[in-house]
Amino acid sequence: MKRNLFILLALTVIAMSSCKQVADSEITKASTPELDYFQLKIFNYETEEQVALLDNYFGDALLPALHRAGVENVGVFKPIEGLNESINYIMVLVPFQSLEQFEKLPALLEQDPAYQQAGLAYIDAPHDNPPFTRIESFILRAFSATPSLALPELTSPRADRVYELRSYEGATEKLYKLKVEMFNEGESALFQDLKFNPVFFCEVISSSHMPHLIYLTTHADTTAQKANWDAFVAHPEWLRMKELERYQNTVSSITKYLLYPTEYSDY
Repeated sequence: MKRNLFILLALTVIAMSSCKQVADSEITKASTPELDYFQLKIFNYETEEQVALLDNYFGDALLPALHRAGVENVGVFKPIEGLNESINYIMVLVPFQSLEQFEKLPALLEQDPAYQQAGLAYIDAPHDNPPFTRIESFILRAFSATPSLALPELTSPRADRVYELRSYEGATEKLYKLKVEMFNEGESALFQDLKFNPVFFCEVISSSHMPHLIYLTTHADTTAQKANWDAFVAHPEWLRMKELERYQNTVSSITKYLLYPTEYSDY
């Protein structure tokens, strides 16, 4: 009798422990935001013929197909002449709610007859007249402090806007992680407070330059961009954070691109 009672009590304790573990797991899931993923592709070109073909492909085939596949808020950006070292490229930023959605996209495009028809000139371009010289591709994951894409609140003409894409590389993985921490612990919030209209802050999880992070801020025009940065570098919170010993030497290289959105870009 006592043995049976002991077994019953033991089973009750095990069951209660399992229920608590499940409950704790559900609470953790609920409190951890889902992070957006992105694919950033840079299409390099040499000729105006390639530019025209890419514009037609992006505007008439790719973006409509992405929308049909449930992918919204796709950005297509071009470099502002006179503000970049190189201008022979077009950037395409595609957001995803998960890596699974990213992995399924190629098959969805292959099965979309409207996309295949509208994109025929790009898809079936001959080997001796390709639509680009090379494509660079980056897979990104949003920071925990800014888990999802935010659309810019701008009303200025698209041709006047300045979309500033910055890439920060770290000398070591440890230093890189500290820079990500710095963004999560206040730097990204400062960009938001100062009305930089940031679209995303992301870790790069796959590219040819590792480790590094990328973020995109947007400004009404070049005057607004300069005013925003002047306010940032003089802000007391930035002056405090940049002097912290923990965050010294976290960035070894900075690359920036000054862009504007095409008329067919979603934003």
